[in-house]
Amino acid sequence: MASAKILVVEDEKIVAKDIINTLKRLGYFVTAAVSSGEEAIIKAGEAQPDLILMDIRLKGKMDGIEAAEEIRANYNIPVIYLTANADENTLQRAGLTEPFGYIVKPFEERDLHTTIEIALRRHLAEAAVRVALEKEKELSEMKSRFWFMVAHEFRNPLTAILSASQLLESYSHELSELKKREYFYLIETSVQSMNELLNEVLAFGRAERGKLEFKPEAIDLVMFCHNLVEELQFSNTLKHHIILDVQGECKEACLDEKLLRHILGNLIVNAIKYSPQGGNVYLDLLCENEQAIFKVKDNGIGIPADDQEIMFESFHRAANVGDIPGYGLGLTMVKKCLELHGGQISFDSTLGVGTTFTVKLPLNSCIPSFRNDVR
Repeated sequence: MASAKILVVEDEKIVAKDIINTLKRLGYFVTAAVSSGEEAIIKAGEAQPDLILMDIRLKGKMDGIEAAEEIRANYNIPVIYLTANADENTLQRAGLTEPFGYIVKPFEERDLHTTIEIALRRHLAEAAVRVALEKEKELSEMKSRFWFMVAHEFRNPLTAILSASQLLESYSHELSELKKREYFYLIETSVQSMNELLNEVLAFGRAERGKLEFKPEAIDLVMFCHNLVEELQFSNTLKHHIILDVQGECKEACLDEKLLRHILGNLIVNAIKYSPQGGNVYLDLLCENEQAIFKVKDNGIGIPADDQEIMFESFHRAANVGDIPGYGLGLTMVKKCLELHGGQISFDSTLGVGTTFTVKLPLNSCIPSFRNDVR
């Protein structure tokens, strides 16, 4: 770590010059040399050094310990204390600031070098541990939210099924045929909702474990898109119009049909879900340069700028979705399915105007089986 940036805080000019020369010989970059605690705090904020060599006894109102405490609280920069001698009380005060080492003046170059390297490596190690712990905490919180959400999402349709079945059982002879059909429809849609959630949870679990099956085979892309649009149009309760546009000549492709259905189906369903009822949703297909390029376009609510960078993260939902149902897993699964194909996804969105997702897939994904698991 010879290129590390070091700030020197020493009020004796001759000692400071000696330290600077030594650091330069060892290959370190000296950001500045200051003589007071107040200056040290300012320079720490400006230069953001990797380490600070801090004399304990400094001229002025603030000693090195007070300056180190301020720097630790605001910038988390490791400090090594320089001291010629110190009483027990001073050492106890210094210890409270959690220094990364002490160097007694006068010092040997080798001792200075060793202490600096140990401090730098310890700081990096501690930073890595903090990141790992933060990720673990986030993952734990995410899992807790997920299972709470799953329980909540199952409870709603179960309650609807129970209520509708009890009404049918108790008051069937009093209900009109229209009312009966409404209750049966409520039961049917509730079961479908539970089945959809269960499938998403199971697929997400397989993806997280790297166990998504990848079985590419020859498929007719145009026929596939026609069938998918027809299927989604039939099940579309919000009466959107799904418009397919095939540009140019698309030959047979070698892709995993199940995963492709998940990719495009999810994007189209999202486009329907987040668009005004009865609006248009577009699926464009273009084959060129050995790629199948799909575009799914809508005129819906759009994605806020703050959400766009994290749209593919698990359980994330945009801030403007309101009461529109969803689990925050769809786009995560889309991306994992694309990774298996070696594909890419991007999107362009304007709030209140609409969103266009662009998916690019190699036309020939019939490649060796080492891709069968996502690791």
